[in-house]
Amino acid sequence: MLAGISSNYLRRGALAAARSPRLLSSTRLAPSYNTTYSAGMKIVAVLYKGGSAATEEPRLLGTIENQLGIRSWLEEQGHEFIVTDDKEGPDSVFQKNIADAEVLITTPFHPAYVTKDIIDKAKNLKICITAGVGSDHVDLNAAVERKIQVLEVSGSNVVSVAEHVIMSILLLVRNFVPAHEMIERGDWQVSEVARNAFDLEGKVVGTIGAGRIGYRVLQRLVPFNTKELIYYDYAALPEDAAKAVGARRVEDLKDFVSQCDVVTVNCPLHEGTRGLVNAELLKSFKKGAWLVNTARGAICDKDAVAAALKSGQLSGYAGDVWNVQPAPVDHVWRTMKNPLGGGNGMVPHYSGTTLDAQARYAAGTKSILENYLKSQEQEPQNIIIGLEGYATKAYGQRK
Repeated sequence: MLAGISSNYLRRGALAAARSPRLLSSTRLAPSYNTTYSAGMKIVAVLYKGGSAATEEPRLLGTIENQLGIRSWLEEQGHEFIVTDDKEGPDSVFQKNIADAEVLITTPFHPAYVTKDIIDKAKNLKICITAGVGSDHVDLNAAVERKIQVLEVSGSNVVSVAEHVIMSILLLVRNFVPAHEMIERGDWQVSEVARNAFDLEGKVVGTIGAGRIGYRVLQRLVPFNTKELIYYDYAALPEDAAKAVGARRVEDLKDFVSQCDVVTVNCPLHEGTRGLVNAELLKSFKKGAWLVNTARGAICDKDAVAAALKSGQLSGYAGDVWNVQPAPVDHVWRTMKNPLGGGNGMVPHYSGTTLDAQARYAAGTKSILENYLKSQEQEPQNIIIGLEGYATKAYGQRK
């Protein structure tokens, strides 16, 4: 749960000296992006490739084609703006350009992984901005050491993700995917899908994490008349907030999962949550429980989840986050099934990048950049790391 946020002032350094022209994209980008600009500050953005969909739909702002809608705004101020989806390896456009960039913008949906090694190479880097929510792709401790500020557009996609969680819970509990696949095959055998379909009413549903997203999940579950709503979080909800959704806190994680028919993961990824849902914890789940994870893939042990689903310890696993993104073609979560041939509700990472969410996080990214350029105070809720270090407990109890 987000708490203890302090106010920080973010100051940008002097403008970098004018530089020689830089290649803006890898060869994977359309020729129209192979343009160069120099002067002012160097800003690198790693976004996802939109292809023809982004050309046809300009509201896909989080793509390399539509570039958060900020290219002309930055160029008018004389800044160099490099946008790419090429992020892996030392020869990638990202790694070639990060060395002298002052600002990095990336997205949780196609993250540039900013490791300590990358930070060591990025001698001029002053600020990392997440176009969205979740900054675990940055080595936050290394950023603190280097006094690199890390900000994200807090709240920009919390509703989008919470809605996706509810959808994922329902498609697992109602055994929707196998039923739809049956129709696509041209079959019609109601008993084959109804044998593993249940009502959400009367079930115990719990969230690991009751912050901005987790709490909204609880709010949206109230009308389903569940048996009970419970949550696990190191910080208790305010009494009135817990009362409003009728949620009970369980302080021991194994005790918590043992009570749940449905578990949904809604906490940030950090040292304390990486691999949190592992083989040992899965043994404490109710047999046949459903697990939904739209937080971060690495919170759940990949192989342990697949094994639990295969054995029937889990009836289903759904989400849109993967331990590596994009997920490899042979990633076990793509094809894993329960003993009845269902239980897989995995999709690409898109819960927080609806067109509505993209409008919010594009506007938020521009606002953060504008504050930085003008040496103005940032909105406190957006600050993960300020010049004085961690400004939030969202990534562990550090303050």
